[in-house]
Amino acid sequence: MSSPTAAQVAGLLDERLAAPGFPDYAPALNGLQLDHRGPVRKVVAAVDFSRRTVDAAIAAGGNLLLLHHGMFWGGNQRLVGHHYDRLRDLMAHDIAVYASHLPLDAHLELGNCAQLARRLGLDVGGRFGQYQGVPIGVMGEANVPLADLLSRAQAFSAALGGGARASHQAAGQQCKRWAIVTGAGADATTLREAHAAGIDTLIVGEGPHHTTVDAAELGVTVIYAGHYATETLGVQALLEVVGREFGLPTEFLYLPTGS
Repeated sequence: MSSPTAAQVAGLLDERLAAPGFPDYAPALNGLQLDHRGPVRKVVAAVDFSRRTVDAAIAAGGNLLLLHHGMFWGGNQRLVGHHYDRLRDLMAHDIAVYASHLPLDAHLELGNCAQLARRLGLDVGGRFGQYQGVPIGVMGEANVPLADLLSRAQAFSAALGGGARASHQAAGQQCKRWAIVTGAGADATTLREAHAAGIDTLIVGEGPHHTTVDAAELGVTVIYAGHYATETLGVQALLEVVGREFGLPTEFLYLPTGS
């Protein structure tokens, strides 16, 4: 099999993720964000775009970088200072960049939310967490002590440089109906949706302080399992797809943020 171009890999991923036309934040720019001369020799992946990520990609010998939070996450930026330095080094080392944000969160096979559910031993039974009319998260039913589920989340997050905590919990509390929205998944809208759907446990990456207060009053326990940790799974799944489909070497760049 001949080595693919970045555009060919991007075409496969766009199709798998149903990325074209998927609603998202404007700076997400899902898809191929930076092309290269190619062909692709090695694929690397990371959660965030940063100086550390560029350096790690170069050190790993990758020339296609898959990201969850892409190059333009901060919006329009002048190409000066560190913004210029990162782009200069990517181009000097012929590294292409592909990013997928909400399409990767939402995918029922490869997505962060579904992958996290499986990692925590939960069976997905439906969709949850609307963004512009499109569900991003997943939900399901269980019969597990909340303390056990929290312990699973803590072990998962700790292995990725983070931690997990619950907004509140009562002795002997059971998780019977849960939902997951990874990353910054806790906000007032998500909590209201959880309450209306009879969700007793909402698992997210992070959320503002007020969500801890609101959760207790709505009767929804929120497990905050870390933004970085909960969004490592999707890009690793993409790596597996590309490696399998194109016979390319792959490497996940473990760059925890502590969040």
